Amino acid sequence: MEMNSRVEIDEDTDNKGSMWDLDQKLDQPMDEEAGRLRNMYKEKKSSALLLLRLAFQSLGVVYGDLGTSPLYVFYNTFPGKIEDPEDVVGALSLIIYSLTLVPLLKYVFIVCKANDNGQGGTFALYSLLCRHANIKTIPNQHRTDEELTTYSRSTFHEKSFAAKTKRWLERHVSRKNALLILVLVGTCMVIGDGILTPAISVLSAAGGIKVNRPHMSNGVVVVVAAVILVGLFSMQHYGTDKVSWLFAPIVLIWFLVIGGIGIFNIWKYDSSVLKAFSPIYIYRYFRRGGKDGWTSLGGIMLSITGTEALFADLSHFPVSAVQLAFTAVVFPCLLLAYSGQAAYLMSNRDHVVDAFYRSIPDSIYWPVFVIATAAAIVASQATITATFSIIKQALALGCFPRVKVVHTSKKFLGQIYVPDINWILMILCIAVTAGFKQQSQIGNAYGTAVVIVMLVTTLLMTLIMLLVWRCHWILVLLFTGLSLVVECTYFSAVLFKVDQGGWVPLVIAAAFLLIMYVWHYGTLRRYEFEMHSKVSMAWILGLGPSLGLVRVPGIGLVYTELASGVPHIFSHFITNLPAIHSVVVFVCVKYLPVYTVPEDERFLVKRIGPKSFHMFRCVARYGYKDLHKKDDDFERKLFDSLFLFVRLESMMEGCSDSDEYSLYGQQTEQSRDGLLNNNGNTICSFIDTTISSVDSIVPARSPMHTSVTVRSSGQVSSQTEIDELEFLNSCRDAGVVHIMGNTVVRARRDSRFYKKIAIDYIYAFLRKICREHSVIFNVPHESLLNVGQVFYV
Repeated sequence: MEMNSRVEIDEDTDNKGSMWDLDQKLDQPMDEEAGRLRNMYKEKKSSALLLLRLAFQSLGVVYGDLGTSPLYVFYNTFPGKIEDPEDVVGALSLIIYSLTLVPLLKYVFIVCKANDNGQGGTFALYSLLCRHANIKTIPNQHRTDEELTTYSRSTFHEKSFAAKTKRWLERHVSRKNALLILVLVGTCMVIGDGILTPAISVLSAAGGIKVNRPHMSNGVVVVVAAVILVGLFSMQHYGTDKVSWLFAPIVLIWFLVIGGIGIFNIWKYDSSVLKAFSPIYIYRYFRRGGKDGWTSLGGIMLSITGTEALFADLSHFPVSAVQLAFTAVVFPCLLLAYSGQAAYLMSNRDHVVDAFYRSIPDSIYWPVFVIATAAAIVASQATITATFSIIKQALALGCFPRVKVVHTSKKFLGQIYVPDINWILMILCIAVTAGFKQQSQIGNAYGTAVVIVMLVTTLLMTLIMLLVWRCHWILVLLFTGLSLVVECTYFSAVLFKVDQGGWVPLVIAAAFLLIMYVWHYGTLRRYEFEMHSKVSMAWILGLGPSLGLVRVPGIGLVYTELASGVPHIFSHFITNLPAIHSVVVFVCVKYLPVYTVPEDERFLVKRIGPKSFHMFRCVARYGYKDLHKKDDDFERKLFDSLFLFVRLESMMEGCSDSDEYSLYGQQTEQSRDGLLNNNGNTICSFIDTTISSVDSIVPARSPMHTSVTVRSSGQVSSQTEIDELEFLNSCRDAGVVHIMGNTVVRARRDSRFYKKIAIDYIYAFLRKICREHSVIFNVPHESLLNVGQVFYV
C-alpha cells in the first residue's frame, strides 16, 4: 500500500527525542494509518494522565490512615527507655519488612485484585463467594437473579478442586453459618477501627502541643483532641464530596514532609540505620530482647494499620491507580520517615515518647504540626467512611438492624452517611480518648483489632483464590501459609497486651457481633416462618375472581419478603377485613450479593392467578451499594414495569411463562428480533409451548419500551390488553395503598432458653428501636396500612 506520508517511530531513540519527533511528524499531512497512530498516541497519553490523576486522588481517600502511623509507632514499640541502640535498628528492620510483606505484597498486589467490581472490604469478598457458591443463609435468590449483568460468576468442572471445595461448603448449614460469623467478626473489627483510628490519630497529632509546651498538662491535650473529634463527627452529614478535593493535597504534602524530614535526620544523625534493610537484624533483635522483644511486635504492627481501610476504601479508584500511588509515593516516604526517626533515636534514646515531633527541625515545627493534625483528620475521615460503607453492606445482606442511610453525593454512589452509627462512633471514640489518655493503651487496642481483620481477610482470600480465581492449590497454600505465619506472629504478640488496652476492641466487637448475629438469626427465622406459612395457589383459586370479597377501587401494594408464593399476611388481611382492592400487587424488595443492580434490570413482574384476579407480584432487586429511592419515584417505576408486563404478556398470548421460564434471555431476544417487519408491523412468531399462566414472570426492561403498540397485520393486537391497561390506570387514579405487616416475633414455648433470650428480648428490643419498614421505604403515612400479626418461630 502506498502512502503520501509515513510516520516512523524509532524505538532505539530516547523517550524525549521520540516524543518530540512524533509530535513534529504528526503535524504533517497524513493518511488513514498515520491518523490511527496519532489517535493511539493521544489515547495512551490521556490514559496515562488520567491514571496519574486518579493515583493522586487516591492518596487522600485510601492512604490517610496508613500514612499517619509514624506519629505513634516507635512510642508504642518502646513504651519505656531504649536500652540498646541496636534495638532501634532491629525494630526498624521489622517495620521495613512488615510494610513490604503486608501492605505492598499482600494487599496492594493481591487482595486489591479480589474486589467486587471495584468494591472492597470483607462483605465484598463474601458477596463474591455467595455468587460462586450457594452459601447465602437466607435462601431468597431466584434463577433469574443470575442473569443480571452485574451477577458475574463462572462454572466449575465437576472434578476440579474448586468444585469439591464448593460442595464441601454447601453440604452443611453449620459451615455456611461459620463463614458468616467469620465475616461478621471481620466487620465488627472494622467498626472497632472506626472508633480507634480517630482516637489514636487525633490524640497523637494533638500531643505535639505538649512537646513544644512542656509545662502543659496531659488533660489539655485530651480536651483538644476531644474538641477536634466532636467537630469531625459533627461535619459528617455534609459528606466528603464537598471537601474531598482538599484530602489528596494534604496527604501528598504530609508524605513529602515526613519523607523529607526522614532524609534530613538520616543525614544529620546516623546513616548507619540503613543497615536495617538486612533481615539479620530481626534475628538479633529477638535473640537479644526475648519475651519483651516478642511483645513489642504489638507496637511494630501499628506501622501497617490502615491497610484494611486501604482495601475497604477501594470503591472509586482502579487498582492500577492505588498500586501506582503506593509504590511511587507512600511506600518510599514511609520507609524514609521511619528510618529518619530511627536515626534520631540512635542519638536521643530518651526521646522515644515523642519521637516524631522531637525529630522535626525547630524552624518548621509548627507548620508540620498543622499538617499532621490535618492528616490525622483525613485519616479519621477515611476510616469513618469505610465504617459507614460496611454497615450499609451488612444492612443490605440482612445482618444489621434497619438504620437510616443518606447518600451525600450525587456523583459517587459509595459516599453515604449513617446518622445513628455516626453518633455512636463519636461517643465511643471520645470515651476511648478520655478513658485511656495515653497513646500506648489505645495502640494496644488498635493492634488487636487490625490483626484480627487481617486474619479474616486471609481466610476469605483463600476461598476467593479457590472458587473465583481457580488458582492451583499450591499457590493457594503458599499465599495462605505466608500470610498466616506473619499475622499469627503478630496475633500472638498482641495477646500479651489484652489486659493493657487490647480488651477494648474485643468488647466492642463482641457487642456488635451479638447485635448483628441475633438480628440475622431473627430475620432468617421470620423468613423461614413466612416460607412455610405462605398461602397455596389452590386456596387462592378457590376464592374465585372476586377472591370472595368486595373489590374496592384502587391498587393495594402488599409488601412481603417472599419472592415467590402468596404471603401469610394476605390471608390474615382478607380473613379479618371483607374487602380488598381491585388490583393487588405483592411487592418484594430484596438485596442481592452484587454491588449494584442496573435500573433497567431492577424489577421482575409476575402474574398470580388468572387475569380476572388482577393480582401481580413485583420483585425489586437492589445491590448492597444501591439506595431505595423516594416513594413516588419507586411507585412510578413499579407501575411502568407493570404496564410493560401487560403489553409483553399480550404479545405472548397463549404462550405465558411459568416460574421456570424468563423472557429475559436468548429466547426473548430472538422473539423481539422477529416482532417488527420493515413496515413497522409486528410478526409474532413464538415457541409453541403450553405452560400454566398461574405465576408468569417477565423481567421488566426500560420504560422506553412501554410505548410499543403491538400490531398484527396492521390491527391492534388485543382489545383485552387495552381494557386491562385502562383498568390499571383507573385503579391507579383511584388511589394506592401500601399494606405492610406489623409483625411481632416470639419464640415458641418449647424453645431453649438461649433462643428465647435471643428472640423475645434482644431481637424484640432491636426491632423496637430500629426504623420501621415504612420509613426505610419512604412510604407516606396517609397511604399506609399496617396489618398486625404474631409469628412463633
